[in-house]
Amino acid sequence: MHGPKAYGDLGGLISERLKHPKKWMIRLALWLLSTWFGTFIFCGVASISSKFPYFQSFSQISQQQKEEILLAWSMSFIYPLRMLFKAAKLLCLLVYFSQVDDENENLTWEAIGYPGPDPQFRAQTSLQPKLSQASPHGNRRANGEGGGEDKEELEVLFGPLYRGLVNMNLPSDMVADTLRRSGFFTSVGRKDRTNAGNGSSSSFSSPSLVIQCDAVVVGSGSGGGVAAGVLAKAGYKVLVLEKGNYFARDNLSLLEGVAMDQMYLSGGTLATDDMGAVILAGSTVGGGSTINWSASIRTPQHVINEWSSARGYGLELFGSKLYREALDAVCKKMGVQSEIDEEGFNNAVLRRGCEEMGYPVMNIPRNSGPDHYCGWCCLGCKDGRKKGTCETWLLDMVNSGNGVILPGCEAVRVLRKRNKRNCRDTATGVAFEFERLKGVKNLCVIESKVTIVACGALSTPALLKASGLKNANIGKNLHLHPVTMAWGYFPELQWPDKGKKSYEGGIMTAMSTVNVDFDDKGNTSGGYRYGAVIQTPALHPGMFSALMPWVSGADMKRRMCRFSRTAHIFALARDRGSGTVNSPSSISYRMEAGDEVNLQKGLEKILHILAAAGAEEIGTQHCKGKTINVKKVSYHEFERFVKEESAKPLRDLSTQICSAHQMGSCRMGLNPKESVVNQMGETWEVEGLFLADSSVFPTALGVNPMVTIQAIAYCTAQSVLQLLSRKSSINV
Repeated sequence: MHGPKAYGDLGGLISERLKHPKKWMIRLALWLLSTWFGTFIFCGVASISSKFPYFQSFSQISQQQKEEILLAWSMSFIYPLRMLFKAAKLLCLLVYFSQVDDENENLTWEAIGYPGPDPQFRAQTSLQPKLSQASPHGNRRANGEGGGEDKEELEVLFGPLYRGLVNMNLPSDMVADTLRRSGFFTSVGRKDRTNAGNGSSSSFSSPSLVIQCDAVVVGSGSGGGVAAGVLAKAGYKVLVLEKGNYFARDNLSLLEGVAMDQMYLSGGTLATDDMGAVILAGSTVGGGSTINWSASIRTPQHVINEWSSARGYGLELFGSKLYREALDAVCKKMGVQSEIDEEGFNNAVLRRGCEEMGYPVMNIPRNSGPDHYCGWCCLGCKDGRKKGTCETWLLDMVNSGNGVILPGCEAVRVLRKRNKRNCRDTATGVAFEFERLKGVKNLCVIESKVTIVACGALSTPALLKASGLKNANIGKNLHLHPVTMAWGYFPELQWPDKGKKSYEGGIMTAMSTVNVDFDDKGNTSGGYRYGAVIQTPALHPGMFSALMPWVSGADMKRRMCRFSRTAHIFALARDRGSGTVNSPSSISYRMEAGDEVNLQKGLEKILHILAAAGAEEIGTQHCKGKTINVKKVSYHEFERFVKEESAKPLRDLSTQICSAHQMGSCRMGLNPKESVVNQMGETWEVEGLFLADSSVFPTALGVNPMVTIQAIAYCTAQSVLQLLSRKSSINV
């Protein structure tokens, strides 16, 4: 395979994209394995040959011995060896099955029954050369400087947001002119300030560009997008900073490796410091709402009760009329509904298995229509029918004429000044960087009346710390909604219908709460529930192979040849355990024993569901890779398998744990000793600095968080509107 466009190659991924704090261990291990003495240290007598010179480097060992060594590492009592195996497995398989050649093909896809990008979308790939020329990040036409025909073409190609995108790659004078035409006062420095990322006072005092606005919003996802839309529609001038770039509709690749590299934090290679959990988070215009799985579930009532009641967290906001109005408003904006015209492979298996077992199963509300049958939405929505913030709140902002988006720009510090009147700091804006030339960063400043940080639970704490905030809770209390999966193989000639494939159809349409015990309105039989909901994932070949157990090359080949007819179902825990965000790439997290038990109970239910739905063979993601042919064993043999597999530990790297939801790292509360923000979303330390993302959750939520993030951001935006109104009155 030549000219890969996904991660390039494994070496390039490790050296350029991987940001894990233990990366030095991987590099050291790879170097040692290239030597005979290092190989002997890692592999022992298995690396010794019967022929002179006896000692071998890893590359000289036979294929069979290599596989035996790797398998031994996966179950070693030496934790770093298990970490090394886990990292090697994840990275190698992810790259191998997701990289593409110059024709956007992977030689394995035909063998495993995978078409690559959505076949309905493939015809549009011929537009790619045209897209690169018309990109809003590299062409003046995208800033509205072309004729009417150009504008119409760009809207077809990119969607309506292109009119609100500012191309920071243009010379500063041209950027300033674009911003002025949008109603923002802008001044240009004497010369572009480059390599100013050291954060020195001189860097911030002489930026290449200074922009003034009413509100700056850092982040464009479910939190930042809502806040920006509400403020802009109210008539305030809003600037949105987004670290990621803009990819929408026909500008998408729908290639797994390419999309993860472009639209996910750290290219989709993020993991906790101990490799205990693989973490997926969006990093693109629209944030997680651009690449999530459409689930739009309201805040469960038992969570509202816990957050609002005196015996819980005492946050009256969540029991208020305003919060109920916010839930209604965001669901209406996204067109949330629960109907399904046709169910995809994984969800059909989940629903049928639940019905056969007598487990509760319900439709998942989604921000897309009943006919939205697309399994590629985790790589972006090709037609805009999934109503993330790019198609809703950010579009409101752009259409209002009061806001613009600056993609490819990373906030490095919240600026503040001392208020002599009350001896407190007040936020005055944000300093941000962007890369105009490779390796050369420019520093700019936004001066604002209000600053809203909505970078997500992994990035918001780092920005606050870099800005000098000292609250001890910043970065603490991180929850991950840990997930573990099981799988079932359904041969082509049996149900579900022969034409159905595991990667097609609505990603999430069915859900079971058999392990949670609350109804479709969120009511519980009493108390606060910390069980595990049961749902289905989106797994394309790269992630599928990275998560499946590896016991040998031949076994992995067999598993991958069954890819298109292998259903996955997962259990998602509302975790009591928590971790700490040290930086966006350094995350420490330890699952509590109670969370492990809830996932094990969920795993037991899932194995029963898969068998009841008609799976021929089932298994988990435990590293030993044990499976059972349901059709060929007795009832007692089956039950013994289920009991043994679901009881295996989940906290020792033997089973892959994943997270697609991060929350709570700057939680909301009643006092600064226990929280970072108050009920208005304003930080206790700095006036005029608001947080509007999942980091403010008081606890883990227990269900997909998009609606709850948007509802909280909507409420926070109302507080910001009140503050801006007061400031306007004072100025008058």
